[in-house]
Amino acid sequence: MADLSGLAAALVDGSVEVIDLTSPLHSGTPILGLPPEFGQTATFQLELISEYDEKGPAWYWNNFHTGEHTGTHFDAPNHWITGKDLDDVSQVPAQRLIGPAVVIDTTAQVAANPDFCLDVSDIKEWEAANGAIPKGAWLLYRTGWSKYGDDPAAYANADANGPHTPGLTPAAARYLAEETEILGMGVETVGTDAGGAFGFDPPFPCHTMLMGANKYGVTQLRNLHRLPVTGAVVIVAPLPIVKGSGSPCRVLALVNK
Repeated sequence: MADLSGLAAALVDGSVEVIDLTSPLHSGTPILGLPPEFGQTATFQLELISEYDEKGPAWYWNNFHTGEHTGTHFDAPNHWITGKDLDDVSQVPAQRLIGPAVVIDTTAQVAANPDFCLDVSDIKEWEAANGAIPKGAWLLYRTGWSKYGDDPAAYANADANGPHTPGLTPAAARYLAEETEILGMGVETVGTDAGGAFGFDPPFPCHTMLMGANKYGVTQLRNLHRLPVTGAVVIVAPLPIVKGSGSPCRVLALVNK
């Protein structure tokens, strides 16, 4: 059994660093916009209850209103029709929220082409250099897209043909769903799929295949440049919303200095 007292000591003395991979959650946090015929998620809004005043002289607190899939958030399997009979976010075992992280980096390709999609050959090239993706890992896909995270228009990068943001090919999504034993995939973009994934076959392949394979998605991550290619441990902490399809979450990485 691992000596957890050693980990605790390393956290205290700073030899293990905690890196926050979470985007701030506020009214300007980018949200996924769907065509107008579909239902829309709500932006994050605070509603003041009291602030050291006559409604609460010694305390400050708020109600908040938003969608399950706002900001840095967790996609449970039941979020997509392929996983509709699988776990909601409250049913996901806590053991499956923590795992080793592997980072695949295509920032150069995305800088040249915002529609760049990771393919199976890219994943196999990474595995050839770094070893097989371990069982129970979080695959974190670094694209550099988080640099736009404070500018909703740049983050969506949309024109008359729709958004232009990076993602995965259908073949890569199928490979991760069927040929690996990852917990799930984390991305820097507003959703796990590419901006143009509505036109893929199948549409939205990451949602379709990962959710259907009882795997998870995490979106709008930051600070992936601070992680090693392998060796970090990631903790994903969604709210256990009963019957929820997902939740805003705090995502933390433990990294040896």
